[in-house]
Amino acid sequence: MKYTVEKLIPESMIRNRVIELGRQIEKDYSGEDNNLVVLGLLRGSFIFMADLSRQIGVGHSIDFLTVSSYGDGMSSSHKIDIIRDLSEEIQNKHVLIVEDIIDTGITLSQVCDYLMQKRPRSLEICALFNKPSRRVINVEVKYIGLSIPDEFIVGYGLDYAQKHRHLPYVGKVIMAE
Repeated sequence: MKYTVEKLIPESMIRNRVIELGRQIEKDYSGEDNNLVVLGLLRGSFIFMADLSRQIGVGHSIDFLTVSSYGDGMSSSHKIDIIRDLSEEIQNKHVLIVEDIIDTGITLSQVCDYLMQKRPRSLEICALFNKPSRRVINVEVKYIGLSIPDEFIVGYGLDYAQKHRHLPYVGKVIMAE
């Protein structure tokens, strides 16, 4: 299918919002040096997480979790599979999930349920992009970068068929007619 990518959110706006989020997280976790685990959901969060981590002036560790809710099909099964589990224990630690985008909330809700079984001291979510119009399950997100309309977006870690993650800005995918 042919398509184009139209710039929607410039790099400067993303950079400024990431700095603001980092400052707020640093303030909220001050005094918790090395008791905070910044947990990225792969693959889409990796660019945002790297930039955000550099803005958090409180000592923290980094870990990743890879989940899939699609299995072998083209539509979500609404049940997550853990593809790559955590590398460290999170019991009695503050855990901050870093997500690129939240739309339905189904997968993230299940990720939270899974992580709560590991008994963290606290569990919060930081999402760069939020599509509230697509929400099916209400997930409490403490830190939101930008709320966006219901557009299919790429760039800054987000992809279309594994392409465009490298773009420093976010663009919307426009399918050719």
